[in-house]
Amino acid sequence: MDDEPLALSLLESYVQKTSFLRLTGKYSNALSAMKHLAEEKVDLLFLDIQMPEVNGMEFARIINDHTRIIFTTAFSEYALEGYKVSALDYLLKPFSFTDFLTAAKKALNWFEMTEKRPVAEALQESAGIFVKSDYKLLHVLYDDILYIEGLKDYVKIYTGNQSKPILSLISLKMLEEELPSDRFIRIHRSYIIHKNKISSINKRRILIGEKQIPMGETYRKQFMSVIGQ
Repeated sequence: MDDEPLALSLLESYVQKTSFLRLTGKYSNALSAMKHLAEEKVDLLFLDIQMPEVNGMEFARIINDHTRIIFTTAFSEYALEGYKVSALDYLLKPFSFTDFLTAAKKALNWFEMTEKRPVAEALQESAGIFVKSDYKLLHVLYDDILYIEGLKDYVKIYTGNQSKPILSLISLKMLEEELPSDRFIRIHRSYIIHKNKISSINKRRILIGEKQIPMGETYRKQFMSVIGQ
């Protein structure tokens, strides 16, 4: 919730790029948000502090206990007060997607630890990732992905149901942070693979389908540990 249209659009884009989050509403004032919260259970709310009518700090004190809050604001002096209302995190504008993702993962861990919403349930709703390609957001299912190749600021996502890879403007490191570690592992500075798609392992190369993928020496020990060798 944010009264600045650009900030609200940025938050929306960040949510859409985060596989374990599902957008249920966006609002520019507290009164509209209160109506939505009364009708639907919302686990996590990204909330600006400087808001018309009812500011974010006041709003945080009156919403249901099951809704957790991450504050987004341009004013650092509210940080201490934010933690007094049990906010999970505090993002200072302008913040990057990496900062947003770190805060979102903190919230996910909180729900997992409290058993309020197990991580498996959160991931079940969106068993894939949104990536931007050709000026649109594509939803790519985890189990459709064979492997991912990094090319500087871009990645190529190879899937089992498309003849051509999906090209997206995102770094391999940032994408690695979003992917579930129980399915994906990085084996080279330029490659991430889906562990369940491995056909065979031959010395320093991994075969997925007909593609031989090199294994970097830096990643070899971790990989062999993961597969129990």
